[in-house]
Amino acid sequence: MIYKRSSQLFSEAKKVIPGGVNSPVRAFKAVGGEPVFIERAKGAYLYDEDGNKLIDYINSWGPLILGHAHKPVLDAVIEKAKKGTSFGTPTELETKIAELAVKMVPNIDKIRMVNSGTEACMSAVRLARGFTGKEKIIKFAGCYHGHSDSFLIQAGSGAMTFGTPNSPGVTQGTAKDTLLAKYNDLENVKELVEANKDEIACIILEPVAGNMGCIPPVKGFLEGLRKICDETGILLVFDEVMTGFRQAAGGVQERLGVNADIVCFGKVIGGGLPVGAFAARNEIMNHLAPDGPVYQAGTLSGNPLAMAAGFAMLTELHDNLEIFESIDKKTEYLHKGMDKVLNEAGVSFSINRIGSMISVHFGKEPVTDFQSSVRSASTGKFNKFFHGLLENGIYIAPSAFETWFISEALSYDDLDKTIEEVGKVAETL
Repeated sequence: MIYKRSSQLFSEAKKVIPGGVNSPVRAFKAVGGEPVFIERAKGAYLYDEDGNKLIDYINSWGPLILGHAHKPVLDAVIEKAKKGTSFGTPTELETKIAELAVKMVPNIDKIRMVNSGTEACMSAVRLARGFTGKEKIIKFAGCYHGHSDSFLIQAGSGAMTFGTPNSPGVTQGTAKDTLLAKYNDLENVKELVEANKDEIACIILEPVAGNMGCIPPVKGFLEGLRKICDETGILLVFDEVMTGFRQAAGGVQERLGVNADIVCFGKVIGGGLPVGAFAARNEIMNHLAPDGPVYQAGTLSGNPLAMAAGFAMLTELHDNLEIFESIDKKTEYLHKGMDKVLNEAGVSFSINRIGSMISVHFGKEPVTDFQSSVRSASTGKFNKFFHGLLENGIYIAPSAFETWFISEALSYDDLDKTIEEVGKVAETL
């Protein structure tokens, strides 16, 4: 494929945008080469500035569960834009989407709209601290909750030590209140809780991890966390920015039958526009301003264009629950097909899948946490895999540490082509 125009645009972007991109993973540093600049998208396909057509497995990193430029969503945004783009005042649509979200998701009474997943998770942790009166949080290595200071923490030297900042600008004072646990390891969590008795406000995690590849929780992990929280008064926070309204109409809480105390949303709830949200039971949400003392605000929160897109998306999912079964079957079909061709090529690999999230890892061991994900990525095969697929019209995340997102817009012909190209690339690994 030819990427002359994309290369030119990247050179121009680097002069005025740090690294040439507005989010680091887009820069292709993890896989090498230069990013592809997209001109338009429709359904299951991206069309880049050089005229190449790509089958899309990113879907704007998850929100476009029904595909790009989905007509009901597009129509809703266009009609709302004609009436104005932002008011800074309440609108009826904010209440309507809140009512629908509360109806779809288990164990929540109220929801507050924000502008991003980062903002949702940051606000959820502040609310947990305000509700419990405690300061420390537990997060898991490999789970990404946005770029708020509390979450940019790497491991200390042992299970009992504090984390340290992994980005300049994050203070040691912030880091001391974030404890880092190992994903899918209940014993590790118990050790941290025991060593920090009566100091922990919440445990926050992606209930299905998507930022170290797709990593589902092992049997009993979420249930074990729920039990720990019930016994200690710690709040359990699910970051469902990726999984909310994707794993099921009610997200992971519905799919796996484990309730969180606070749930964070993004992606699907905005239908492709910038939106985040956090939700909980009344007793917790009533601590939020203006009803309570925990402050959170945003000029563009509940923006009418974003609310229109989100309401159209959630309405379609609510009214057509068969979409979830259909998309899960497509993901299973892709999984089985890739498993077959990768085995035939003699490649060491594992595939993780749950619902419409899937990822391919290269190595002999199962990938169940951040450490095993890193070991799988260290083989160097993913970069070759990525570029081989891109050259043949398949666009997956430019990082071994990101899940693929399947959209309902993908046809079985698209899946067959993808499986065929995976087989061809596998022969070169």
